[in-house]
Formats: sequence, C-alpha cells, structure tokens
Amino acid sequence: MSAVPNWLLRHRIQVEAYEGSGAYGDVYASPVTVRCFLDEQTRMVRAADGADTTSSSTAFCPLATVAPPGSRVTLPEGRKTVVINALRRDGGGLATPDHLEVQLE
Repeated sequence: MSAVPNWLLRHRIQVEAYEGSGAYGDVYASPVTVRCFLDEQTRMVRAADGADTTSSSTAFCPLATVAPPGSRVTLPEGRKTVVINALRRDGGGLATPDHLEVQLE
C-alpha cells in the first residue's frame, strides 16, 4: 500500500503552511483544502523543539501534505488551531498506509 485510501479521508481541513518570519511577523502560504481523517482526541505529544505539550486533535493526511510546525489550520467545524508537529509515516515500500500525522493544538 502506498497511500491512505481515499475512502478513509472523510474530513476536510484548511491548512496555511508556515513559511517563516518576515519584517512584519509570521508568513503563511495561501490556504489549501486538505482531505484527511481527523481524530479529535486530547493527548500528550512532543513538539518539534522537544517540549511535551497537549494536542487536542490529530489529522492523518496524504504524505504530500505541507504542514510544518507553526502552520495555521481550520478544522471542519470552524475552530482554528496550530500545528504542533508533523510526522512522516512512510513504510518505505511495505504494505502500510503512508501518511503525514499532523498533531494540532
């Protein structure tokens, strides 16, 4: 299996990828609609800087999704949140569903 099957991608989120800081603050890409499977469960996760933090939900997205830490995300019900970490889950050719696990505040 090379990707998460489309029939599992039941939700749609809006992702504004974090591109860095500019002279006037943080810079984000234009919003992109991403199909995903959204798991709204609170759990402890490790942020990109190594700090333990609480995640309110996790989006399982296609592997090609661009959502680095700091990106802004709008969930289906309209709640806005921020990416804590984005973890590549690539089986390297094994029969696993390759995806990007996006941990959200």
